Amino acid sequence: MSKKLRGPGLGLLLSAVGILIGNAGAPATAGNSNPTLNETPATFSPRFDSFDYVKREVMIPMRDGVKLKTIILIPRGAQRAPILLTRTPYGATARLEKNSSAHLSAVIDSNDVADDAVVNGGYIRAMQDIRGKYGSEGEYVMTRPLQGPLNPTSVDHATDTYDTIDWLVKNVPETNGKVGILGISYDGFTSLMALVHPHPALRAAVPINAMVDGWMGDDWFHKGAFRQDSLTYAHDQEATRGSDLSWWADHYDDYDTWLAAGSAGAMAEKHGLEQVGFAVKLMQHPAYDAFWQAQAMDKILAKQGVAVPVMLVHSLWDQEDIYGNIALYKALRAQHADQSQLFLVMGPWFHHQQRLEGSRIGAIEFGSDTAAYFRLRLLRPFLDHFLKDDAPPLDIAPVTAFETGGNRWLSLPGWPMGCASACTIDHRKIYLQPNGNLGFTAPGGSGFETYVSDPAKPVPYLPRPIHIGGDAGAASWQTWLVSDQRDAAARTDVLSFSTPALKEPLKISGEPIANLVASTTGSDGDFVVKLIDVYPDEVGRDPKMGGYQLMVSADILRGRYRDSFSDPRPIPAGKSQVFRFALPTANHVFLPGHRLMVQVQSTWFPIYDRNPQTYVDNIFFAKPGDYKQATIKVFEGGSGSSFVDLPVVEGAR
Repeated sequence: MSKKLRGPGLGLLLSAVGILIGNAGAPATAGNSNPTLNETPATFSPRFDSFDYVKREVMIPMRDGVKLKTIILIPRGAQRAPILLTRTPYGATARLEKNSSAHLSAVIDSNDVADDAVVNGGYIRAMQDIRGKYGSEGEYVMTRPLQGPLNPTSVDHATDTYDTIDWLVKNVPETNGKVGILGISYDGFTSLMALVHPHPALRAAVPINAMVDGWMGDDWFHKGAFRQDSLTYAHDQEATRGSDLSWWADHYDDYDTWLAAGSAGAMAEKHGLEQVGFAVKLMQHPAYDAFWQAQAMDKILAKQGVAVPVMLVHSLWDQEDIYGNIALYKALRAQHADQSQLFLVMGPWFHHQQRLEGSRIGAIEFGSDTAAYFRLRLLRPFLDHFLKDDAPPLDIAPVTAFETGGNRWLSLPGWPMGCASACTIDHRKIYLQPNGNLGFTAPGGSGFETYVSDPAKPVPYLPRPIHIGGDAGAASWQTWLVSDQRDAAARTDVLSFSTPALKEPLKISGEPIANLVASTTGSDGDFVVKLIDVYPDEVGRDPKMGGYQLMVSADILRGRYRDSFSDPRPIPAGKSQVFRFALPTANHVFLPGHRLMVQVQSTWFPIYDRNPQTYVDNIFFAKPGDYKQATIKVFEGGSGSSFVDLPVVEGAR
């Protein structure tokens, strides 16, 4: 031992060590009848005095007595701070305790789209487990509907949010009494629910990629075609309170997994989903009946109006909820004249990319971090204006839309609108023409193109092997809507039509409308229409983009719903029918040298279930013998020409 380690402090330490050693080796005595080697205290008191925030974990009582677990993070020293609330089924603890740190900036990271507001803006952050999930009491119901025919209880997300806000403003002394609610996807849905009979302290809402109408075009269906991964989601969400039982697979390639199972109903049975309430509801309601219509948030909120400032945030390549926020914006604009507190943001993102890095999706680059722009230049000013006591001025346009292709942000007075002023939207029909051509002139004659749709060999939505879930599938799932479509174009059961290379830019703003005139030898069938931007054959500065086929807007229609979403009917075999449906909204410039392409197909697998092409009452329970080949004709001439109605921007840009 070094001579420097001398003095009374060392002596005391050595004495203590000696006592401990002596006690450890001492035999039991009358005064020490239960010797122990336990080094763990009966109760440990952790110390957080050095943290730059205070954490409180509370159980907030609802009006029916159920208590909901809520985690509250308060910047140390905060006074009269607004509260940002998120209500989630994905685990508040996991969201806010991923990083164990003394610094709020490490706890509030890229998991949270509101990180800048909390870390740099002094906001209080509250995250709550919705009823029936993780640490909260009560019963879980998927996207629990409002009180009424679909919910006979006295509580729903609207009442739970009201009661939560009421508790927060009365029991968090550091707050200024103003609350904002925000969230992505399911958390966006709960943000919308807060707008039904809102608490007076709710002063702002930011629903991002919100689930609005699960049948028309969000998570569960797209115009009748079932999104098969909904079964995976229902399993993982509802099998256990803590979502700790994962879906299993029996093939490396998910294409094989779903094809081998047969129908979506057969896959559900294979995984025991008759035990899971929402999976049963999905299979009981394949059409757009009262079950779906009564819980569509665009219908609910348009009927009552919105009394709270709202920023609806939409992703142009949202692989999960591409329908909802645009539908809600349209419905509110149509039914309520005063829209001074309604804002819309459209960005070039996949689902939830607003919280991440936003300079690209897959191979598609945008020239700047568009997600950071949203968080710092749009979200933060919106929240500060409506929630801070000093209420700084708000310099945000009613609509802020990113123009893909041109790669720039536009400030607009409304949507759809191609520029701030001095331009119009001209709906122009671009026709499918013979020999794979595409143009703005209707073809003469009465021609048609044909293909055979075989349910045994469906068109994959991505090059195989396909991984939908897990770490292996996360990246491809997020970027599949911008994936190169050349593999599909090479198939004989996909029709492709394209223009010559453009000499001038062509911009569209709004929803393209597919208008297919087609027949099938089957009695049912699906139709997929994709509007595609085809890059020049060679791109000098970025060779990998040569000939790239970028989906700008695409969707699917289940043929039985061609005349009515709620009243399905067989397709008369061999007779031409009109299949007309809207594609997702776009704000895109097709640049000079690029070509427009339209692709038509009848399967998109395994993202959507296969149509047996034989009419059955409920496709979830189609039998193997129901799946049959069908010959499809797509007509190109005269009054029966097929086309896509494009919202073309004319005038100043």
